[in-house]
Amino acid sequence: MPVAVRLAAFYFAFFAHAGAFVSYFALYLAALGLGAGEIALAVAMPQVARIVAPGFWGWLADAWGARYGGARRAIVVFSGIVTLAGFAVLAQLERPLPIAAALLAVGLASAGAAPLVEAITLSALGGRAGGYGPIRLWGSIGFIAAVLGTGAWLDRHAPATLAPILVGLAALVCAASFLVPRAEPARAAPGGPDLAAVLARPEVRAFFGACFCMTAAHGTMYVFYSLYLEAAGYSKTQIGALWTLGVLAEIVLFLCLPRLLRRFTLRALLLASYGCAVVRFLAIGWGVQSPAVLAAAQLLHAATFGAFHSASVAAVHRLFPGALEARGQALYSSLAYGAGGAAGALVAGWTWEALGPAPSFAVSALFAAAGAVLVARKVSV
Repeated sequence: MPVAVRLAAFYFAFFAHAGAFVSYFALYLAALGLGAGEIALAVAMPQVARIVAPGFWGWLADAWGARYGGARRAIVVFSGIVTLAGFAVLAQLERPLPIAAALLAVGLASAGAAPLVEAITLSALGGRAGGYGPIRLWGSIGFIAAVLGTGAWLDRHAPATLAPILVGLAALVCAASFLVPRAEPARAAPGGPDLAAVLARPEVRAFFGACFCMTAAHGTMYVFYSLYLEAAGYSKTQIGALWTLGVLAEIVLFLCLPRLLRRFTLRALLLASYGCAVVRFLAIGWGVQSPAVLAAAQLLHAATFGAFHSASVAAVHRLFPGALEARGQALYSSLAYGAGGAAGALVAGWTWEALGPAPSFAVSALFAAAGAVLVARKVSV
């Protein structure tokens, strides 16, 4: 089986599971009787795990791979097994603290998979960032399939039935992890930079700070978007359709990525994505009663995730060359999706209860604006 197909299969399974989880898990927790703060805490746990876990797994992949070989793939397989076991246990839990603890444990054990697969993919492409989109778009297709299918199911069945769906999708992730190709880190070039030297560069610190801001900006949406729409009178099928519209826009972006990278710098793509994020979150916060406004806001997902993530992964590949790549991708995952995601979710839990939905999305827009300032002033990739 071609390497691109094997990687695409993993992305499909991984993001199918993520789609069902992100879109509907808050509804599942609300049906169990959890409040807004408890939901935010539970949903933040995988992000809290990603603050530290990817760095450990990236270090282990580099150290183990240099000595024994096969480390990156072995860690991805381990992650798939833990994901399946963890969601099987999670399906039996009903209290907020055990649920949060289970999500934290699964996150700590499985958070290495995504950044390692990103590193494997770019290594397989020889660093050609334009080839990333056609492989990664299969993750978006998996996300869409899970969101639409799960939304239609939940319109006819109780929210509690989400648990076995997540277990089944976790089994798909586990199976797909065995398809990930074996890949080892490049050997360090004599005289090449070490990790501390790269991290000491102001541009690198500003880049990671901006990534933190973008992921934090999405916190309100990833925790409360589905609940917000449900409270506004939208059905679960309509909610799924809006999530899907955003991912369809993301797929178009991935298909156009080779052309965009030929025409624009990574810095330009990042700045555009932050600007679109400011507009998107303000529109969602104050335009929830208008399906047209929500649809337009979801189309901006092409920029706020698709362009942002593609440009960021490519920037990490440039900033952390050779043997530093796995740890660079791990740091990106930790500082952006870990620290930024956790901070965004926890801040959203507080603002949602203290200020209300629209101001919470305004705070998201402020996070995005702060990231834009960092990129504009310090980042030159």
